[in-house]
Amino acid sequence: MLKIYHNPRCRKSREAVDLLDTTHVEYEVVLYLKTPPTPEELQKLLSLLNMSPIDLVRKQESIWKEEYKGREWTDDQLVQILCDNPKLIERPIIFDEQVAVVGRPLENLTALLNQLS
Repeated sequence: MLKIYHNPRCRKSREAVDLLDTTHVEYEVVLYLKTPPTPEELQKLLSLLNMSPIDLVRKQESIWKEEYKGREWTDDQLVQILCDNPKLIERPIIFDEQVAVVGRPLENLTALLNQLS
């Protein structure tokens, strides 16, 4: 079953949920701001996404600019920063045990759904 890291206040995240609903795909919503991933979960997700941790950072967030920008971080440190500050995680992320996409743009999710059907 698919899962979606969802932020109900994010328009792109809501659009992804709407698309999942209209395609009648079974999925589970993970409110990642309330229940952030563990470092191990995020590492697995990054592997599925084939991304490095810095690629998943929302660099326009004030917390990034004020506390982390302009410094050197290892991948492990960035994973911990993302887990400690889930607001910094790009969204939405749709995944299962074998595949994952960042649903921005929404076409990424459409491509995943086509691949799964």
